[in-house]
Amino acid sequence: MKAINAIRMGGVEVLPLVEGGKGVAVSNGATCGGWASGGGVGTFSAVNADSYDADGTLIRQVYHGKTRRDRHEELVAYGIAGGIAQAREAHERSNGQGRIHANILWEMGGAERVARGILDGAKGLVNGITCGAGMPYRLADIAREYNVHYYPIISSARAFVALWKRSYSKARELLGGVVYEDPWLAGGHNGLSNSEDPQVPEDPYPRVLKLRQQMRELGLGDVPIIMAGGVWWLEEWADWIDNPELGPVAFQFGTRPLLTQESPISDAWKQRLLTLQAGDVLLQRFSPTGFYSSAVRNDFIRELEARSERQVAYTAEPVGDHTAEYAVGPRKRKVWLTPHDLERVRSFEAAGFVEAMRTPDNTLIFVTRDKQAEIIKDQVDCMGCLSACRFSNWSQHEPDYDTGKKADPRSFCIQKTLQDIAHDGALEHNLMFAGHNAYRFGSDPFYSNGFIPTAKQLVERILTGR
Repeated sequence: MKAINAIRMGGVEVLPLVEGGKGVAVSNGATCGGWASGGGVGTFSAVNADSYDADGTLIRQVYHGKTRRDRHEELVAYGIAGGIAQAREAHERSNGQGRIHANILWEMGGAERVARGILDGAKGLVNGITCGAGMPYRLADIAREYNVHYYPIISSARAFVALWKRSYSKARELLGGVVYEDPWLAGGHNGLSNSEDPQVPEDPYPRVLKLRQQMRELGLGDVPIIMAGGVWWLEEWADWIDNPELGPVAFQFGTRPLLTQESPISDAWKQRLLTLQAGDVLLQRFSPTGFYSSAVRNDFIRELEARSERQVAYTAEPVGDHTAEYAVGPRKRKVWLTPHDLERVRSFEAAGFVEAMRTPDNTLIFVTRDKQAEIIKDQVDCMGCLSACRFSNWSQHEPDYDTGKKADPRSFCIQKTLQDIAHDGALEHNLMFAGHNAYRFGSDPFYSNGFIPTAKQLVERILTGR
């Protein structure tokens, strides 16, 4: 195994090991500071981060506003306070070692305001901003405003070139690195394009090589590329290390820091990670962001799959094969289905799925009365956690603050479920993000006999290559 040497990133020498950010109170100041204390780059999530009162007690994010706009303002305030709290804890725990990065989702509600609020309130404590989930054109503007390095997350060379031409070329001196996130293997939200098949993974090497070639053409040959998604043992990536063709490369670990002593997830969640099997993580498109995302295929995901399978197309008037009349809702408004789909609907109803809900795609899904009530309540309670949400039709943009489309009952409230699972909620009934290599916890001898390392011990183990 080759030696893992420090590389220059963000203006300093650090180990080429980066903690991947996991949103909503999972990557926090404790995990970030512990990772950085080992000499790598720690990352805390600035998405719905936890904050605390004067006694150190967790402040639960309860919303009191009567409108979505009012609740959105509360969400932004929670996000800023939480991000500042996590930055301070990360700084204290790092012992002046490594680097501290904040992870922001660009499609998060109020992303720019939250980022600026954290950087204002935690001056000098945050060394870099990592940002993905969308095309964060203005990330460079924020970095330049606060003189911090920035790390865009992309999944193709084409995406990076578009960002460079539009914005990043004006702040090239603060580009600390480019995170290449494998859209088939990484956990959380993934950057698959419409031209890429979610069922046909591509080898990351030629994709990263193409990115490096494009970066060299732009004069960025010395800027590190951070490989994210699918990284477990570095000995499996030996041909990437000190490879002159690829240039400086670092490796990001998002799933592995979940199983550390500092990790705030529940003990039940940690034990569940040790039992995962190959194939238990599903790449699916139920997220209200519209992006693909990777999560454990638990009862929560299975219910979403079943909800979409109980789906039929309808027309407002009898057209073509749509000749079977059907009455929707308490007002019994008529729509037309195909005779075959009407038979399916009768079978749904016989099984208890008696409520039809319209989608933006002129289809109906069928759910129980209790599930319909839950969906409607979650849509009404929306606090604008995304810049645009297909589940609730919220948009943070004036003047209407909606997407102009029907709310989509095939999706879910992502803020509700991620807050719940991060604070000891039921594992089977919430969204459990994970990378596709999470099943390797169970076979990795490092975790034998139930051993759970500190974040620093994990960094030390990774440095061995195996």
